[in-house]
Amino acid sequence: NFTLKNIDGAMVSLSDFSSQKGVIVVFTCNHCPFAKMYESRIIDLHNKFSAKGFPVVAINPNDPVAEPDDSFENMQKRAKEKSFPFKYIFDETQATAKTYGATRTPHVYLLKNDGGSFTVSYIGAIDDNHSDAANVKEKYLDNAITALIGNSKPNPENTKAIGCGIKWKK
Repeated sequence: NFTLKNIDGAMVSLSDFSSQKGVIVVFTCNHCPFAKMYESRIIDLHNKFSAKGFPVVAINPNDPVAEPDDSFENMQKRAKEKSFPFKYIFDETQATAKTYGATRTPHVYLLKNDGGSFTVSYIGAIDDNHSDAANVKEKYLDNAITALIGNSKPNPENTKAIGCGIKWKK
């Protein structure tokens, strides 16, 4: 579980989503070119799957001292500019990113709700083409969510996350 501050100042916990079928946890940020390339796709995933019980929760794990573009205030600005329809929360201590094992932005963890307890069903990349959404051949995350909705196991369950390294505190 985690309890982190959303861009609106409210605290958000994983347990807040206990009535959902699962949660799409995406470690992402403002500054990374890879994260920026995926913003529209993350919005689309939320819009496609939140009504089916799989909302997106975006978590910024970066140290704003190391990367000022990733400050809480800049998170608020970016979310407003892009009209994020999902929670965008700040992992100020970086404990959540460390617990999950996140190393990149974006780095996805698809969680399935098993009777109020969440288990990881898929870890990795959103798809196979960070630079060109129109030429994606494998929609890893979309396929994994669709598998869970159909009571199947995602295949693959892991892919390599492509993106910027998380900016850890010193």
